[in-house]
Amino acid sequence: MICVSIGRGRHRHMIAEHKHLVDNGVRLVELRLDYVQGDVNVRRLLKDRPSPVIVTCRRKSDGGRWEHSEEARLTLLRTAIVEGADYVDLEDDVAAAVPRFGATKRIVSHHDFQKTPADLTLLHKRLASMSADVVKIATMANHPIDNLRMLQMVHASKLPTIGICMGDIGVPTRILGGRAGAPFTFATFNEDRVLAPGQIGWRQMREMYRYDTITQATRIYGVVADPVAHSLSPVVHNAALAAAGIEAVYVPFRVPAEQIDEFLSGAARWPLAGLSLTIPHKEAVLRQVAHADDLVKAIGAANTLTFRADGIAAANTDAVAAVESLAAALHVEDRPPDGQEGLGLKSALVLGAGGAARAVGFGLKRRGVEVTVTSRTADRARKIAAEIGCKSVDWAARHRMPYDCIVNATPVGMHPNVDESPYDKEHLRPYMVVFDTVYNPESTLLIKEARSVGCRTVTGVEMFVRQAAIQFRIWHGAEPAHEVMREALKRATASAKHPA
Repeated sequence: MICVSIGRGRHRHMIAEHKHLVDNGVRLVELRLDYVQGDVNVRRLLKDRPSPVIVTCRRKSDGGRWEHSEEARLTLLRTAIVEGADYVDLEDDVAAAVPRFGATKRIVSHHDFQKTPADLTLLHKRLASMSADVVKIATMANHPIDNLRMLQMVHASKLPTIGICMGDIGVPTRILGGRAGAPFTFATFNEDRVLAPGQIGWRQMREMYRYDTITQATRIYGVVADPVAHSLSPVVHNAALAAAGIEAVYVPFRVPAEQIDEFLSGAARWPLAGLSLTIPHKEAVLRQVAHADDLVKAIGAANTLTFRADGIAAANTDAVAAVESLAAALHVEDRPPDGQEGLGLKSALVLGAGGAARAVGFGLKRRGVEVTVTSRTADRARKIAAEIGCKSVDWAARHRMPYDCIVNATPVGMHPNVDESPYDKEHLRPYMVVFDTVYNPESTLLIKEARSVGCRTVTGVEMFVRQAAIQFRIWHGAEPAHEVMREALKRATASAKHPA
């Protein structure tokens, strides 16, 4: 169950939001009294309430907004109990000062905004001893393994327990808490008003992650990156999983580069079924891989991991997706290269020298295209060119030669810098195919200018969806609903530009 936290300055706004949430299917809300301005009328907030409530009044030291005396705060909490609140949240240092009364259930909580303690079991035992009906532990995650330790603690607890790791690294605990046995987790109604670090919006929790359908049988997939908050892979994959009726969830994992080995070594303890990889992990993970496909071996990078009984298997779907996208635009049958089948392209200029540039360049070269790489960082361009087995040119020289295909594998043109293009319009020609790997926005300035000249175009949305679809086939042995994935991606990019 998802408990939605309400933090509003006026009683009438809190009451109205409570009713609105219940009308939309929310079954439990948290009333944050520390957000109410002026004197708090607990009776007014609890009278005729449309659903069960948790009453919380959080001090500033615990991440709240309470500015008055501690005595006044404890009086409010005691009043909530007398007025018959369904739950009251009591921090571990005050729980003994607020006696049990009536039918109100006691949530005894502990908050640590600096770290996740080493011994969560000992901490839990102490909280449980304070006449707790529910134990709540919320700590800051500094390592992805903190999430795993927290979820394992929740799973092992006989008393109903909520374990949340805060911050970007801690997001998996918010999504997977119910799978571990937590009675509920917390979300915010308005994503622009987050009440705790790393808190996720209620609609995302309910609609994208399908929190209330997650069980211990639900398989866990995800994307590993640093940063990861911007990734739209969860949007696309969870939409495809829902459409296919597959019992799985796709979760964002923020994993710093220096922590990837330990994260992967704990894969069986989650347990993880499969992962997408992006910056900065595509190369580093190879030292953990037992099986690599031919593309991974050739490119030296993976973007897909599958966890099997005989070890981790790695694949690279970027190169295949790039070629498939171009083949579709050129109306060429996309068959595996046999040394004869090409794309109808003689030459391509790849802008960029990162993982995407290498994968796209390699995929094009395998289809008989003469590839040239360029980057603002000349050394990196030369390095990528050597790995692919192609030429490189200086960034300033990128317009000097005519190419059949221009590929942007840089972030230039990505939201919010939508007025930038890595290739000048005056050098575009109608015979060119222009391929931009940026997918947010789909119609980048480069794509717009290419279309105005008469070029055939391939957008980043096409490549993004295709590479995700290949991952889906690898993991689930089924063809995903491409249009569902595409529409989910477009809605997400549109809402990012025009938030409600």
